[in-house]
Amino acid sequence: MSTYKIAAVYGDGIGHEIVPAGLEILQAVARKHQFTLEVEVFEWGAHRYLSAGSFMPEDGLEVLRRFDAVYFGAVGLPEVDDRLPFQLYTYKVRKAFNQYVNYRPVKLLPGVDGPLKFKQAEDIDFVIIRENIEGEFVQNGKIFDADRPHGFATETNLFTRHGIEQVAHYSFQLARKRRKKLTNVTKSNTLIYTLYFWDQVIAEIADQYPDVEYQKLYVDAASASFVLQPERFDVILTTNMIGDILSDLGGATMGSLGLGPSGNINPERNFPSMFEPIHGSAPDIAGQGIANPIGQIWSGALMLEQLGETAAAADIVHAIEQTVGDKILTRDLGGRTTTAEATSILLDHL
Repeated sequence: MSTYKIAAVYGDGIGHEIVPAGLEILQAVARKHQFTLEVEVFEWGAHRYLSAGSFMPEDGLEVLRRFDAVYFGAVGLPEVDDRLPFQLYTYKVRKAFNQYVNYRPVKLLPGVDGPLKFKQAEDIDFVIIRENIEGEFVQNGKIFDADRPHGFATETNLFTRHGIEQVAHYSFQLARKRRKKLTNVTKSNTLIYTLYFWDQVIAEIADQYPDVEYQKLYVDAASASFVLQPERFDVILTTNMIGDILSDLGGATMGSLGLGPSGNINPERNFPSMFEPIHGSAPDIAGQGIANPIGQIWSGALMLEQLGETAAAADIVHAIEQTVGDKILTRDLGGRTTTAEATSILLDHL
């Protein structure tokens, strides 16, 4: 019997409701498929920053390094500077553990009335692969004389050949397992150095995968196609910031950001990968028992898939589809189901 060590980081807000819900599902599917999850809970996040001055302890990364995966909720509170959760927790973990792939599936589930009334479930089924540790989010900049008339700020993107190549290979290999189509979403007609270089390297990698249909699409056109022609996409490969924006648009086409899962993945498994829903900590609804747990639960399925428990992962996704297919919907989807009720019904389907 395989055993996996999981670090469960609740984070803030609704993280304290949806992570326990996700763990309940994970433990149930582990029993069903006869493997063991050894879970340790960590109360890290913005609330810890308010009391201790840091989102995690000084040795937090060393602590997480001992685990096979990190199961994370969401981080951030209104009282804490919006820049700090990314700087002091999310990006810190992604960079330290070389989680260079951000994996975000976009799929219209049965039973969900998405906003694109003229599209069916078969029309919206693609994956966004976002380069996760370089690009626009490397925090390479500075503000000069902010309060003076001549004040200014700089922010420098960083793209390396190695960084582009590794995420491109992952994406083309994923496309081979799906419908053999890959779209590079870029903006190299205006970012004429960094994204031109990005395009060049990806085109070189594309030549190594002649069985995968490759196209390049500018992000403005891609945004329109998300709404008008989502069926054209299979695997989307894009940069850190473009991917961050497009994945929320993708979540919206699913009907709610509450449904969207994601994985911050180190494909070589030299470090733990981290799995989290795409939404935020939603402190405005925290503690009311109305948060949608599906994004968190689906992120757990991605975690199991990365750990090699593919049958268990598929079971969770199937249970999600059965639940929403029966119109068991939380408030963000126009229903009245509570977090606990949705989790209980998912368990029954599992």
